[in-house]
Amino acid sequence: MASVSCDNKQESELKLKLKLYSYWRSSCSFRVRIALNLKGLKYEYKAVNLAKGEQFSPEFTELNPIGYVPVLVDGDLVLSDSFAILLAANIISSSVQPLQNLATLKCIEEKISSDPDVKLAWAQHYTKKGFVALERLLKDYAGRFATGDEVYLADLFLAPQIHAAIKRFNVDMTQFPLLSRLNEAYNEIPAFQDAMPEKQPDTPLASAS
Repeated sequence: MASVSCDNKQESELKLKLKLYSYWRSSCSFRVRIALNLKGLKYEYKAVNLAKGEQFSPEFTELNPIGYVPVLVDGDLVLSDSFAILLAANIISSSVQPLQNLATLKCIEEKISSDPDVKLAWAQHYTKKGFVALERLLKDYAGRFATGDEVYLADLFLAPQIHAAIKRFNVDMTQFPLLSRLNEAYNEIPAFQDAMPEKQPDTPLASAS
């Protein structure tokens, strides 16, 4: 029994060594938070304010030279890409999520127009385009969740983008009944809810409430 207690203690200590460098509104970070929550892995939240450019600080770029979040640190192991952390990618990560990124929207502001309505329309256009494809793709596979009745990788990628579409880009979801239903299912799962941007310690929404 003593050895079992020791093993449990070591496992607990190992879990506490995890550090997640995250930004409250980053959808890449969002899906990794969901994955860690589903696995029951405790981690230290390290806020990186992308809006203030903290991702380009010497301390952070030493962890991830490209300057992106999330970064997951487990002792000497540093995983600096959500694809590596989750070991896969899908249509969401290539057709929707990159086009909602802060860096992409900033480029539009600098190269095309500083009008906030232009950025919003651009993000809405490509989000809707991706969602149309997803509605068609998932209609023959979805159960309670995107690809069945259990949470799989697709759900971790999909939930943050639906959330961003609704909260950040004011996308009319009435034209996406399947995705809307999936969003309702995600909203019932504590692991998803605890990973929500507005529940992270660095969200400005916390101080505003």
